[in-house]
Amino acid sequence: MSETLHIGRKISRIRELRGMKQETLAAELGISQQAISKIEQSAEVEDSALEKIANVLGVSADAIRQYSDEATINFIANTYNDNAASYGHYFNFSPIEKIVTLYDEKIALLERLLQAEKEKNEILKGK
Repeated sequence: MSETLHIGRKISRIRELRGMKQETLAAELGISQQAISKIEQSAEVEDSALEKIANVLGVSADAIRQYSDEATINFIANTYNDNAASYGHYFNFSPIEKIVTLYDEKIALLERLLQAEKEKNEILKGK
């Protein structure tokens, strides 16, 4: 059977993309890790089992049936701004403005600290 129709491999790829180990999937389903391994080697999986697996993986059974590495790569590639990949980082704020804001906050903090020290000295002089 061709790889595009191999449900077990699709389950394996989605599980890996979700960062889940076979042991974790098995525990969630209440079966052994060996059973998960066997499912992932199977070209076909029963609909009831596929629904349970899909639920644990957080996807629909149809998403598993229609999964392809190529579609996933295309989705990821189209999600990111092309300029970001070509020219380095893409900021949705002005880095210079952020630096100026942080500098202003630092000045305000230092002025408050200076005022607190002056007040402390006044109190100590009064004693």
